[in-house]
Amino acid sequence: MADISEKELAEFRGAVQKLVGVRVEVLRIPRDVLKGFEPSQIGTIVGTLMDACIPQLHLLVEGSGLEQVGLEKYQGKTGEREGYPDYLHKSGKRAELKLLYVDPVDLEMKKPPTPREPSARLTQKVTVKNVNPASDVLLVIAYQLQPGSGKKEVFVPTIIDLGVFSMIECIRARDQRLTDAGGMWFGEYETPAVLSKVGRSKLKKNEAIDKAVYGRKESEGKDFNEDTNFGKLKRVPYKPLQEFLRKHRAIDDDEPEEEE
Repeated sequence: MADISEKELAEFRGAVQKLVGVRVEVLRIPRDVLKGFEPSQIGTIVGTLMDACIPQLHLLVEGSGLEQVGLEKYQGKTGEREGYPDYLHKSGKRAELKLLYVDPVDLEMKKPPTPREPSARLTQKVTVKNVNPASDVLLVIAYQLQPGSGKKEVFVPTIIDLGVFSMIECIRARDQRLTDAGGMWFGEYETPAVLSKVGRSKLKKNEAIDKAVYGRKESEGKDFNEDTNFGKLKRVPYKPLQEFLRKHRAIDDDEPEEEE
């Protein structure tokens, strides 16, 4: 099966471009209230909201023509809360949504104690087993809290940009990074694991590594531990995706780009 082409990606990008500039006014937060929030808390709220609202934005923004975007919720297996993918497009393309929080301008919020890494990730539920190379895209929507209509002191999530990427290329880059670092999948693409301190020590001594089991904590003493940071977008070394993240400062300018 051939991979999705650049032409098809460009066509999909054009089809969903109307989303840029949309203000999701169903969530309106006064400036003073936002002082009590950290960005990660806002991300959780907006993530749930956006996932549900994006296919229905034409109902929230009258006269916008957003019904032409052509997205609908993908009907996965009954009972799945977080199935793959998120949306089906009228073109037949399937899209997985990831949101990118962009720091607001001139807005006071709580500062996390350490630099914040975007939490969106391509988890282990998305693998070569269920990705369709010919039709699946990764849709990354960048949003920012901006003043809503009517009141400048009330802020709403506003879509400021979007990126469309080949899902299979992102998955290949993610998995290659895992194996290049000495990690591996356990089961049939069920659990990604990285070398533990014990495993790295054995490797340096040219001792045999136990690839039959993995642990969840270092204290278990296994040679591999489950990768708890697996698939974070910032760590997926696919150049087009990294360029999009860098554009919105999700990757610092002085951070080296990871190779494809």
